[in-house]
Amino acid sequence: MILTVTLNTALDVTHHVPKLIAHTTHRVTAVTERPGGKGLNVARVLAALGHEVTATGFAGGRTGAVVRELLAASPQVTDALVPCAGTTRRTLAVVDEASGDTTQFNEPGPPISSAEWAEFLARYEALLAGAGAVALCGSLPPGVPVGAYAVLVRAARAAGVPVLLDTSGEALRRGVAARPEMIKPNAAELAELTGSCEPLQATRDARRRGAHAVVTSLGPGGLLAATPQGTWQAAPPRALAGNPTGAGDSAVAGLLSALIEGLDWPARLTRAVALSAATVHAPTAGDFDPRTYEEVRGSVKLTER
Repeated sequence: MILTVTLNTALDVTHHVPKLIAHTTHRVTAVTERPGGKGLNVARVLAALGHEVTATGFAGGRTGAVVRELLAASPQVTDALVPCAGTTRRTLAVVDEASGDTTQFNEPGPPISSAEWAEFLARYEALLAGAGAVALCGSLPPGVPVGAYAVLVRAARAAGVPVLLDTSGEALRRGVAARPEMIKPNAAELAELTGSCEPLQATRDARRRGAHAVVTSLGPGGLLAATPQGTWQAAPPRALAGNPTGAGDSAVAGLLSALIEGLDWPARLTRAVALSAATVHAPTAGDFDPRTYEEVRGSVKLTER
């Protein structure tokens, strides 16, 4: 079983409009709702790849109830979310069908009490006993300690479970110091962590700060990975037009699934890049286009650095 953690769970609402124009009224042509937050996106992709997944984090209020109801429609994903008194946030994405661009609005998460955090920690530690790997993903809701991910990384390491951390800012800085198996920042998050804007130097520097391996998202440039076995850049054969929302989460799912299956680093990166590209061609985060996945997987450009 792969365990995904989404402390700042969301209900992702996507609106499609013919063309987004500021200061005007728009007629929405389509609406979708999905359980959201980075870890739940990762969970859905892992499930689509055939892996058993358990999702934990927080859910509360009417929005949280909708998240859990929709999650129940994904039988491959086991709901282990912890109730909270506050209301789960929403994210609103507006897709401009004329340009293909997406505008995103992210609400703040609900405040989490110390008792709720303690309940989550107990749930998390119990779930680690059956986990083969853990994904710790996304932002921290108010009330959760800034060192929360460091605590969760240490608990996973104590249980002998490899952990991938995908967050940013101070939460990432503290989490790296706890020595996770992998981190997956984007270039901006990596520059903030290391102070270097040169991706190769910054990726290697992040390893020296504690991460066993560092995989950096370079947008259309693919992924740059510094690992104990070597350093590689993996890129799709061409730039793909579409909605990039969730592409990084699909890359996390690719890396974790390949880790569980015992694949080497070139194969892990190839899968992650192909899934990320296939998500750009999918209508919503947490989905990927199977045809694009197969096409890109066979033509990923892999370069040793």
